[in-house]
Amino acid sequence: MGHGSTSNPRSSTPPRWPANATPSSRCGARCSAEGRHILAPQLEPQAAFARVPSHAWWALAALLAGGSLLATALDPRQLDWQPALAAAQPWRCWSAAWVHWSDGHRWANIAGAALVAVFGWRARCDAFDALAWFVAWPLTQVGLLMQPTLLHYGGLSGVLHAGVVVAAASLCQREQGARRLLGALVLAGVALKVVLEQPWRGPLQRMPGWDIAIAPAAHLSGAAMGGVCALAAAAWRRHRLAPLGGAP
Repeated sequence: MGHGSTSNPRSSTPPRWPANATPSSRCGARCSAEGRHILAPQLEPQAAFARVPSHAWWALAALLAGGSLLATALDPRQLDWQPALAAAQPWRCWSAAWVHWSDGHRWANIAGAALVAVFGWRARCDAFDALAWFVAWPLTQVGLLMQPTLLHYGGLSGVLHAGVVVAAASLCQREQGARRLLGALVLAGVALKVVLEQPWRGPLQRMPGWDIAIAPAAHLSGAAMGGVCALAAAAWRRHRLAPLGGAP
């Protein structure tokens, strides 16, 4: 006579997943919420910061252009760069970029800010690049201390040179093929432009087509500070993304 039983022999087998498991969005299988909680903090902080594609870049360009418009209501002597006041009034390192000496000067730089914004977007500049551009903003004016005879300075052009260098350096560091070549060509073009302007000839120069004097030293300072900040941003990007297996 065979032995019979009403119990299920598999009933003693423990469940494979805990009761609080939820279906996976990929395969439908159940996965532990606790496991996701363990993994998420390791990946999200670094990845989230690096994967903000161009929002911060656009915001910074808008801040530069918008500030240039708002500054028209203020006395430029309270905002422009003056080396004698650099230590006592450090905000001029930022506010000087919003000062313009003519309407043509202002609108040309606002158009330039729009072009740099588009270039950074096409170069896929991330939050690291935007931060590099932001830091280069005041440093561009600080670099003008190398030409102390430039007693007053205002304009976006130096900071725009910094933005172009940051975006082009990003192409060189993180892209391949034609996009990397484009970045290298832009950097070479900026370097050639700065040399042709001969900033060593004096603090101000008159150029055809402009109703104001140009300060070539600002372009040199912006390009140099943009390059330094771009290299620092690349190093920080590699450090922050190392836990994810490295970053280009």
